[in-house]
Amino acid sequence: MRLVVIGGVAAGLSAAARARRCDPCLEITVLEKGAAVAWGACGLPYYLEGRVGCLEDLVVHTPEYFRRERNIAVRTGAEVVAVEHSRRQVTLAGGERAPYDRLVVATGARPDRSIDGAGEPGVFALSGLEDARRLRSFLIEKRPRRAVVIGAGYQGLEMAEVLRTHGLAVTVFEAQRDVLGRHDAALTDFVRRHLERFRVELRLATRVESVEPESVAGVACDLVVLAAGWKPNVELAVEAGIQVGRTGAIRLSERMETNLAGVYAAGDCAETTHLVTGRPVYLPLGTTANKMGRVAGANAAGRREGFPGVAGTCIVGVCGLGVAVTGLSGAQARQEGFDPLEARVEAPGKPRYFQGQPVAVTLVADRGTRRLIGGTVIGRDGVAGRINVLATAITTQMRVEDLAQLDLAYAPPFAPVWDPILIAAQQLLKDL
Repeated sequence: MRLVVIGGVAAGLSAAARARRCDPCLEITVLEKGAAVAWGACGLPYYLEGRVGCLEDLVVHTPEYFRRERNIAVRTGAEVVAVEHSRRQVTLAGGERAPYDRLVVATGARPDRSIDGAGEPGVFALSGLEDARRLRSFLIEKRPRRAVVIGAGYQGLEMAEVLRTHGLAVTVFEAQRDVLGRHDAALTDFVRRHLERFRVELRLATRVESVEPESVAGVACDLVVLAAGWKPNVELAVEAGIQVGRTGAIRLSERMETNLAGVYAAGDCAETTHLVTGRPVYLPLGTTANKMGRVAGANAAGRREGFPGVAGTCIVGVCGLGVAVTGLSGAQARQEGFDPLEARVEAPGKPRYFQGQPVAVTLVADRGTRRLIGGTVIGRDGVAGRINVLATAITTQMRVEDLAQLDLAYAPPFAPVWDPILIAAQQLLKDL
């Protein structure tokens, strides 16, 4: 049986590798239009910052590795321009046709470049290795002094920190009234005040329609970074008759199968299910892409596996501060029909005699079920570990009573005897 995978980054190669483990006899071909495969897109900001020495360090495996170690044919520079499912074949840009019995679509996403002037010199969007190489060269050779970042999502906030590291004055524009798309006024205010300490100006509720020479929305600048969101690459799939959902991404079953029998999809081109709401959601994240790819590959190889969805757990560094979220904010929960109650506390992440820094924790619960449905952790100590605890609690549908009694680790170098999570859970329990 022949399996063809379109796309050779996180989701596509996870699908191919999982399919090979499930069936050693499969003929597997991965078609990637770019020059590199299996590279870490999330490391691009750290390459720009200088903490990653060279782009090649972000490449995990080469096509030769997959051929030699996994018996998977990985072709770079192989752009698929059409899928003819009735004939079970894909067509490449040069006219070559590749037949398949099963197909995995992992075409990813692209930055939103719908702003006038997006193609001007000095305007960058960070979606690939060459994008990062050009931007780093620009920073070194042109030595810009003022930058504008369009978008206050995860990438926008990361880029603000990167540009401040290079000594630029930075202004961040965001079309919405909040950061990270959370509809969380307290989180937004916290991030705004923190950015101001590092001379990063945050302008909310300001939609940028165009980029003018050396200025954006009246702000003078030498450099513009587009980080206003991602668009799923679904054009190829739609032309083949694959349906998209209400999010604009490919609609899938729990088994990652599209409406076409034997055709699967995974990663940033596809939607998934939110574990709290049970509804389709578009969350283009590397963690989600890898999990979806594994399930798609297993089922393409004949297994019957399911992917339940995600809680939307994310973490981002903002000028030395860890900002992490999972589940829904209070406002999002209200919009989804829940009756939410929130508790916010600030407590040391370690004992004070161990120089414990404040950690801010917000918990959101549903009054009716008393389930935890959302959380935020902000601080310098143990942010990733704490948000992972909350993500686990949401995934297992834990009630606040159970969260408040969790047996969390304590030792002065790592955490206080009363962890900020437990303090927040106790506060939320009192309010309930």
